[in-house]
Amino acid sequence: MARRPSPPEDESATTAFSRRSFLKTAGVGAAATTMVGVGAKGEAATILGPDAVTFSLKVNGAVHSLTVEPRVTLLDALRNHLDLTGSKQVCDRGGCGACTVLLDGEPVNSCLILAADAEGHEITTIEGLGTPEKMSALQAAFVEKDALQCGFCTPGFVVAGTALLAKHAHPTLDEIKAGLAGNLCRCGTYGRIFEAVDAASKAKRG
Repeated sequence: MARRPSPPEDESATTAFSRRSFLKTAGVGAAATTMVGVGAKGEAATILGPDAVTFSLKVNGAVHSLTVEPRVTLLDALRNHLDLTGSKQVCDRGGCGACTVLLDGEPVNSCLILAADAEGHEITTIEGLGTPEKMSALQAAFVEKDALQCGFCTPGFVVAGTALLAKHAHPTLDEIKAGLAGNLCRCGTYGRIFEAVDAASKAKRG
């Protein structure tokens, strides 16, 4: 039986070297991204890690001290270290919006932000918008309009909707859709979600 010839030694070595080089380079780049914080206004970058570091986060008006590895995301810090589980971990790649929180009033995907990078910023989670006993106008509208099914996406929609209404008190339907475009509802409850935001807008107007 004929045997398939082996590739030339030089070619094999070159291919292996190329792959190893790529992996090493990628690993170094990832580590650098994790451990280096870029200073504001051109200041020298702060090196963090690889060991756990201590810093503080201001969440829902309260300051918390955390000691975590620099690679820990804001979402993991909120859920696993501060026991604020309203922000959901679903896609974990910034594609669904279930982990949306407010950072200085702006909606962001907390799974894409390192917890250490959120130091010095105002963080607001779904828990900071209202309670079951005293819901915000938008939370109450979600209940009234039955704007949920499984509920995993609901906190993210409420947070994103809150940011939208803070900027546009009386948005049009198109503005509501645009403001919530970064959030996905796999159950397909979009119509009722849009109704809830519109109802909260009208309640504020009334």
